Amino acid sequence: MKTLSALIFDVDGTIAETERDGHRVAFNRAFAAKGLGWMWTVEQYGRLLDVAGGKERIAYYADRFMPNFRPPTDLKTFAAELHALKGKFYRQLVEEGAIGLRPGIRRLMEEAREARVKLAIATTSSLESVLPLLQTALEVESVEWFDLIAAGDIVPVKKPAPDIYLHVIREMKVDPDCCLVLEDSQQGLRSAVAAGLKTIVTYNDYTRGQDFRSASLVIDGLGDVDSPFQVTGGTCREQLERSEFFDLALANHLINL
Repeated sequence: MKTLSALIFDVDGTIAETERDGHRVAFNRAFAAKGLGWMWTVEQYGRLLDVAGGKERIAYYADRFMPNFRPPTDLKTFAAELHALKGKFYRQLVEEGAIGLRPGIRRLMEEAREARVKLAIATTSSLESVLPLLQTALEVESVEWFDLIAAGDIVPVKKPAPDIYLHVIREMKVDPDCCLVLEDSQQGLRSAVAAGLKTIVTYNDYTRGQDFRSASLVIDGLGDVDSPFQVTGGTCREQLERSEFFDLALANHLINL
């Protein structure tokens, strides 16, 4: 019988609802600061999330939707500089407490730490965005909870490529059969599954309705004692023991299916 050795978390949309009221707002503030006249609506930003990575998203938008735009430098450099400015606005939002954890995240992480289950992060967001979120939404010293934080450009190809999850497995020296990934999107799911990792999808308003057929379990959130989750799919759905929220007991059950 296998025992869970590591939980690997995506960040945006998984640990916290960062996209709509965090990153999107920060992008728009950066656009305004540069006098670009760009404005990403809630709906438009949802479509742009198909492009993984903030710099890549900027470059894609400029190339696809702003054909007459001429950046002051090459597009890659411009996108990187604009993304760095966006990062400053995002950190301001985080430090103001505008972004909180999704329900059940703290509970699960604390249970894992007590059981000496390793914690890791695998995200396309920059490290400069991830660290303030953890320190504000969790605790100042919470960065030390994680055996590995893999963020931003640490690998050359971003999700849905498996590179970042392969990097985490290699660096942590863990058996992929004894790990579980928590993701919120189809791109993240494809990345983790391609790396040979069982994946739990906790979808949100932006990712609801995406194709999650390869997930082990698809739920609307981690749930809690007083707010049970809803199971909507997953390859292990039919073999699921009676559960109302996601905890280590359920995690260990899933890796043995």
